[in-house]
Amino acid sequence: MTLMTTLHTLATDPALHVLAADEDPIVPKYTPALPSAVNTQVKTILSWTAGLGLAAAVGGGLLGWLLVAVGHNSERAQLAARGKQSVLWSLFGAGGIGVTSSLVLAFYNMAK
Repeated sequence: MTLMTTLHTLATDPALHVLAADEDPIVPKYTPALPSAVNTQVKTILSWTAGLGLAAAVGGGLLGWLLVAVGHNSERAQLAARGKQSVLWSLFGAGGIGVTSSLVLAFYNMAK
């Protein structure tokens, strides 16, 4: 209860000065941004990297399904099991690539 009272007092205290307040800021407002030439090149590189990574993940998934089909039809259980693992890891890889590239592009675009 003491913590709540202290936080309430700090939040409502009129003598409390915030460093980045709107009236007379002590800390100047700054919006970080990359130069447009660099930003365009970074977007291009990230887009190509994500595209190639996702294409490789799709190729790995298709190859995994091929291994599953061959393994089941030729009664090679080990080959089918490796194919199933390949499909699973391709899905994880594609998800990781998609999430990572989206996060990086989001961080680069936050300054706008």
